[in-house]
Amino acid sequence: MHCPLRHCCVISMGLGVLWLLFMLEVPREVEDDQDRMAVKVQAAALPSLCRFREDQMFTLPVPQEDSYRRRKGLGPLEDWRNLTSKYLEKLQQRKKTWLTVGISSRPRPGPDPSGLLYTLLSVFRATSKVERKRLTVLVHLAGADPAWLAETVLNISSLFSPQILAGQLLLIHAPPDAYPPAGAGASGRELYSEQNVDHAFLMSSAWKLSEYFLLLEDNAFCAPNFISHVQWKVDTLRSQPWAFLEFANLGVLGKLFRSSDLPTLAHFLLLFYREKPLDRLLAHFRVLLAQKDPILCTPFLFYHRATYHPLNDRQKASGTRRKSPYAPDNPPGTAFTDMKVFEVHFPWEAYTLDESFFWTHNVSAGNHLTVILNQPADLRRVQVLTGTIVEGRHALERGQVELGYGPEGMPQRCSSFVLLGRLLEGQLDQEVVPRSVGHQVSCVRLLANANQAGGLIVRHIYLWEEHARDTGHSG
Repeated sequence: MHCPLRHCCVISMGLGVLWLLFMLEVPREVEDDQDRMAVKVQAAALPSLCRFREDQMFTLPVPQEDSYRRRKGLGPLEDWRNLTSKYLEKLQQRKKTWLTVGISSRPRPGPDPSGLLYTLLSVFRATSKVERKRLTVLVHLAGADPAWLAETVLNISSLFSPQILAGQLLLIHAPPDAYPPAGAGASGRELYSEQNVDHAFLMSSAWKLSEYFLLLEDNAFCAPNFISHVQWKVDTLRSQPWAFLEFANLGVLGKLFRSSDLPTLAHFLLLFYREKPLDRLLAHFRVLLAQKDPILCTPFLFYHRATYHPLNDRQKASGTRRKSPYAPDNPPGTAFTDMKVFEVHFPWEAYTLDESFFWTHNVSAGNHLTVILNQPADLRRVQVLTGTIVEGRHALERGQVELGYGPEGMPQRCSSFVLLGRLLEGQLDQEVVPRSVGHQVSCVRLLANANQAGGLIVRHIYLWEEHARDTGHSG
């Protein structure tokens, strides 16, 4: 009997869903209009396509303009298979790029189903024309929901047809029989088991496409010109052995592998897919390849995209907020500072969930930026990011983050503070432990420990609440 897991690796490059691209007119201009993309991403979801069948899931070429109308009405399965065979031959002969960005995506519940579209938009916006010549983006659309699959392909092909036509963006889809039978009852183990198989399929499909492979998640945003920065880091470590480099510090985001290691890694994931979540399996794989400690490459180039949705009347009444389980909560509060404030970037902009930030200069020891929460909260994690994303310029060189308790006075302030942690290269990302002391946090304070000349950028103060995690896993 043919093993489904082995079947996953054998048929990986032969399965995909680009057949929907026959619904598109080939654009006259190949250059992307980024503003138009941003508007379309925010538009209402396109209606699902009908007559979607699993036996039509093949990787297909984009039709040329002179044959578009003739091929638009293709129906017989034999025609699809013939086109697939020719396209796969072409694909195998294509010149390798320097980097493949790999993304695996499943249907996303909640009010933000378009995380993948925003991530792709960020990838292509963050790369120059020269960098794109060294780039391939491979997206694995996982999951068995044909309506979501058809709608996602249509949205991607509508927004990114220039990149697809240029061979910079490829879509693949693993059939249901590539996955092992589910255990009795859904559980956290079943979820991460599926994720491990998803990524094994992605990696087995990517290893011939480029020299290096960069793993992203489908809710990320990228620093500008990240390809050049990654290549510079690889060149500086050319004489040092490594299994993978890390350009982010959360989950599996921003992991860089040599493509030659991907078949081994995919096999490793398929062997132990039920044992541990993906990030922990990757840590074991790193040790097996003789890299004892992680190699963190700072400043980080990739971050999870924080999503915030204003509450409607029903949500306000019930006190609930639907959001991505990965996104920070940032409960309502007020930010104030004794640093210099200019009429460009205000203190509260460091506490928003968009890309605004607080900017000041010539900081003195003892200066602070403090967030006072409207209501005390049980915090489980705090992240503070200072400095520019890529170069790390204008970061707080010596500083610490403190948690405040005992709100008093008018205007309110906290009567006592305890140290949470010190900034490392202008950043802190730390769990709030122990939480058993019974005190709810009322203030989060960023404190400068030394005088610092020049500019200072506080990009984000992100807070996660304890109850938000419990809600996100309650199903």
